[in-house]
Amino acid sequence: MVEFSALGPISGIPDSDMDTVQRLYRVWTRKYERNALRTEYYNAHERVKNLGIAVPDKLASRFHACVGWPAKAVKTLADLSVFDGFHLPDGEDTHGVEQIMDANRFDLIVPETIINAYTHSCAFFTVFQDPDDGRRVRVIPRPATWSAAIWDYMRNRIKAALTITDIDEYGDVTDMNIWLPNMVYRCSRNHGAWKAVACPNAWPYPTVVPVCYDPQAERPFGRSRITRPLMALTDAAIRTMLRMEVGAEFYSAPSLWFLGLDPEAFQDKWSSLVSSINSVSRDQNDEIPTLQQVQQMTMQPHSDMLRTIALMVSSETSIPVNDLGITMDNPASAEAMMAAERKLSREADRQNHLFSYALEETIRMVVCLQEHIPPSDMPDTLTGIRCQWQPTKEISIGARADAFSKIAGVSEAFARSETGWRYAGFDHDDIADIMDTIRSQDARGILDRLVGDAGKAQKQDPEPQQTDAAETGNAGESADVGLTA
Repeated sequence: MVEFSALGPISGIPDSDMDTVQRLYRVWTRKYERNALRTEYYNAHERVKNLGIAVPDKLASRFHACVGWPAKAVKTLADLSVFDGFHLPDGEDTHGVEQIMDANRFDLIVPETIINAYTHSCAFFTVFQDPDDGRRVRVIPRPATWSAAIWDYMRNRIKAALTITDIDEYGDVTDMNIWLPNMVYRCSRNHGAWKAVACPNAWPYPTVVPVCYDPQAERPFGRSRITRPLMALTDAAIRTMLRMEVGAEFYSAPSLWFLGLDPEAFQDKWSSLVSSINSVSRDQNDEIPTLQQVQQMTMQPHSDMLRTIALMVSSETSIPVNDLGITMDNPASAEAMMAAERKLSREADRQNHLFSYALEETIRMVVCLQEHIPPSDMPDTLTGIRCQWQPTKEISIGARADAFSKIAGVSEAFARSETGWRYAGFDHDDIADIMDTIRSQDARGILDRLVGDAGKAQKQDPEPQQTDAAETGNAGESADVGLTA
């Protein structure tokens, strides 16, 4: 549990920046509760919001149902965003982009950042340059639960940012970083006093890149996939399951009523229920008690309500209802399944375009800081870097091969480009091997042509050489003849 204490003065931060730091801290404390709530729904830690009508609070407090629809809404869309590296201009890695990706584990940080963005509406890539080693630049992802940022509407970028890096066992913040233009303050608290270490850099704005889901003009940091309607529907599903569970407990054993029988006739009610042979004596009027059994309640109304809730969740998240664990009486047709898939794939394509901007800006920032290149002098080899994603639509290998062969038959350059092989369905590593092979073949072909041209030249040169030799030989013969004479 995080404890929010007032942020006092920080030694090492001038008063001109302290107002921004205080504002960032207030933004984080104001947004933390809502971000933590969405984390609970994602992790299925949400509690029962009992209405107190059909089920007593005493029973509801002992019941915990896990409904994973919020996590399903996040992961289903995140699974369609598979990062496949960067497309480099002319295929030459002149700035060591591959080494940067490997050193910062882009294969791990990109998927987890996308999941955080879908969960909390945004996440952040922070780019930090080690002051002790200017060539070492790290890319660290930060979730919105431990971050805050202020948006600069005039420049359409982040104006300032804060990231919480550590808390103590009591939930108090002990370490945080403040990201400002040309500056990063590394703040730590010791014995209640804050102290900051200034780490200047050559970047004219904060080295923090937002990764947002569905950003809008009035909401530049986007919105969450775990929306308010989805959380309300999840609560309704949990209450429905609670009523089903309580009803099943009450009607697990047959409820028997003996009219006209003294309750003391049964010493152990459970033994009487499970015994195969039981007897009941007559009452004091020598009459046989009347036996009545309460019929078990049907679960059909609860299951119908749960199905209705699932349909509303499907409409809210564009996830097929079958993927929510609900089997319909009439299975969805192939056309209906493709229509549902197109909704998610279109949204994923749109999001991948937005994520590409964040990744491209991040990699350019890292290279410029490592090579001390100002943003105004960024070379074309950096501005031409493009982010690549695996296709969001499932296409058979046969269909891809057929399309690839037809296009390559019209344009040979398509078959010799990274775009063509990516269209054929190959991943980043396979494409790199294929392009290396193509370049090697091209180099060997050029060498063969040079050797062939040299051979042709040698075949054409002997005619003048023979003429010179003949002239020399004739001259020699004349000299020999003269000597002999």
